[in-house]
Amino acid sequence: MSHKPKRGPRRSSSGAPRPGPNTQGKARSGSKFGPDGGGGGRGGRGDQAGRGGGDRPGRGGGSGGGGGGDRTGRGGGGSTGRGSADRPGRGGGSGGDRRRRGSSRGLGGDQVEGRHAVRELLIAGTRPVREVFVGDQLEKAEIIDDIIGLAHELDVPVRSVNTKRLAAEAATSAPQGVVARAAPLPEHDFDDLMAVANPFLLVLDGITDPGNLGALLRTAECAGVTGVVLPRHRSVHISPTVTKAAAGAVEHLPLAVVGGIPSALSKLSGAGIVTVGLDAAGTSSVFTALTMADGPVALVLGAEGRGLSRLVRERADLLVAIPLEGGLNSLNVAAAAAVACFEVVRRRKSASE
Repeated sequence: MSHKPKRGPRRSSSGAPRPGPNTQGKARSGSKFGPDGGGGGRGGRGDQAGRGGGDRPGRGGGSGGGGGGDRTGRGGGGSTGRGSADRPGRGGGSGGDRRRRGSSRGLGGDQVEGRHAVRELLIAGTRPVREVFVGDQLEKAEIIDDIIGLAHELDVPVRSVNTKRLAAEAATSAPQGVVARAAPLPEHDFDDLMAVANPFLLVLDGITDPGNLGALLRTAECAGVTGVVLPRHRSVHISPTVTKAAAGAVEHLPLAVVGGIPSALSKLSGAGIVTVGLDAAGTSSVFTALTMADGPVALVLGAEGRGLSRLVRERADLLVAIPLEGGLNSLNVAAAAAVACFEVVRRRKSASE
């Protein structure tokens, strides 16, 4: 009986062993990678944390490998991934985008979808826009004419594409017939956010749902928030789903990324900015406790489900709750942010009259 000789490791021309087929974190199928991870290697499914390090995307859930999502895809850090916020699939967490676009580092935001978001991108003029895709079967609408006109004024190429091509370019399931590619959003320095006159900041402790983050940013911009603070890890950053839900707010809000929210709160307090955490366990009402809101203030909101982390609760100067009168025991985080932000607005207007 003959035996085949065992094969040794493949070697390059220099004599060093060549990597095998799985050493580069290569994807093996479409929807195993998530948008919200920290750039880990191989991760778990559902809510399991991913393993690994470096910049390789990981599989599945939570904040370890490639992040969790409904139908998730590639993505490390704040990048986008394959998946749709409305389509269930493998992985835990809160949904994301179908494809990875652009860089996986920084805030993201290099792909913008949705009519209002793309129009604000062009109006704001805060970053270069590379190209705009517009569906060729769209019904006539004034906002589409605005987008095309603004793009032409800025010498941005406008590409009229069919429905199939537009869907292939889009990272969300419903881009409203418009997709734009632009330079990534710039990160602002945390110290600069603290240094503005009478700062009104929003600090987000691990928001992982892109729809919620987008709604939060839209509310923040409408309420006159002067800056938003995000954690670098265990949080969704600016994906196409976020830009669409924010409806252009990301173009007007200074965004800073910090290594840890607890240490950021300590720094804010040391600078004389009162940090107010919204928490169901708060003993004071948001409608009576914000007597200091006409001065420097930072509202702190926690992740969906778990709320504020223990260290964040301990570091906040004040914990307040929103009194509820119905049968349910909590508000969506974006709705809670709207209530608290406009209570600050109300108090600031009253103080200035």
